[in-house]
Amino acid sequence: MNKFAMIAVLSLVPLSGCEATESADKKMNRAQEQLSTEAVMQIGMPAIVNFQEKRMAKSILEARDKTIATTTYIVAENSGQLFKLCDSIGYGLPYATQFTSPMRPARYEETGPHGEVYALPQADPNGLFSPAQADATWIFCLDPETKKDKPVYVEPKVIVSPFPIVLTPVAFGK
Repeated sequence: MNKFAMIAVLSLVPLSGCEATESADKKMNRAQEQLSTEAVMQIGMPAIVNFQEKRMAKSILEARDKTIATTTYIVAENSGQLFKLCDSIGYGLPYATQFTSPMRPARYEETGPHGEVYALPQADPNGLFSPAQADATWIFCLDPETKKDKPVYVEPKVIVSPFPIVLTPVAFGK
């Protein structure tokens, strides 16, 4: 065996050892990446030229960034009837929105035995861990007496408010 052939064979030995210990997830990720690359090569990317949805998303984000007077309604589950909840400010904030990133990289002493990097849950500034999803929204309602905005917690079966709320049925088309 010549010198170059021996080097080629020896260079493959460590790779074959790594192949045996490669996790199923890594193999699937590599196969998925190859499929995605092949799909782009065969089909290409969509011919997006107007970027209308991105314009819409930008407009929505900009509108949400303004202090805007809104009206908040709730919908009766059984009848679909709309009820005015309050005059409000903004578009509401989903309860599961987090102020900080919900995950953080593990510190060195928290990594696995082979130096694997993990993402670990991270508490919000209040020390609590917010849920990944929740069926509730924070609404800044205007207090009818003081006309100051105050946060009101609203979910399908519960409304929590720092002032009394009178639900007013809304009729359309009259």
